[in-house]
Amino acid sequence: MPTLLITGFGPFPGAPFNPTIQLVEALAQLKRPALADVKIVGHIFETSYAAVDRDLPALLAQHKPDALLMFGLAAATSYIRIETRAQNALTLLPDASGQVLRRSTIDEGGPPARAMPAPQRRLLMAARSAGLPVKLSRDAGRYLCNYLCWKASAAGGPSRAAFVHVPLAPRDVAPHRRGHRGFTANKLRRAGTRIVLAMAAAMEK
Repeated sequence: MPTLLITGFGPFPGAPFNPTIQLVEALAQLKRPALADVKIVGHIFETSYAAVDRDLPALLAQHKPDALLMFGLAAATSYIRIETRAQNALTLLPDASGQVLRRSTIDEGGPPARAMPAPQRRLLMAARSAGLPVKLSRDAGRYLCNYLCWKASAAGGPSRAAFVHVPLAPRDVAPHRRGHRGFTANKLRRAGTRIVLAMAAAMEK
């Protein structure tokens, strides 16, 4: 049975609520005919470099996923971003544990960027079918989301790995509470579901 690993992040400085927690928890419980023969594993990373370095190799070794679908928060963005590249770059902002990696690159001597090994355009069209604004992105930032992208795209990782940045959405789904341009937890879940189905279809090839 093919395995799909879906991840999100916890809170971090400046973002006490991270909607990817609820999103990943919901997606890990999806029941669809197209997913009947797919094992879905969900995981929430602490938003720290140490957690990514510790947990990602352990998850890959334990579950041996055929595909990896990662979600992260881009609070200042008003649309969903399908990342196409990981940057070999770091920020000086502290992670949730207070750690700062005091260097400018993730992998000294490594390439400036790595392509994400996933069918990004297929995921783009799937997310757009949910009726929400979605774009491909060539810049995953310099923080933990990009760090995870870089680590996941390294040799030995899944042959299909995608990272999706989502806007801020409210904790609940009440219609009077809105995120960026009307993003809600329900709408993110709808887009996330279609992305999961598209990734599962890609795993069959």
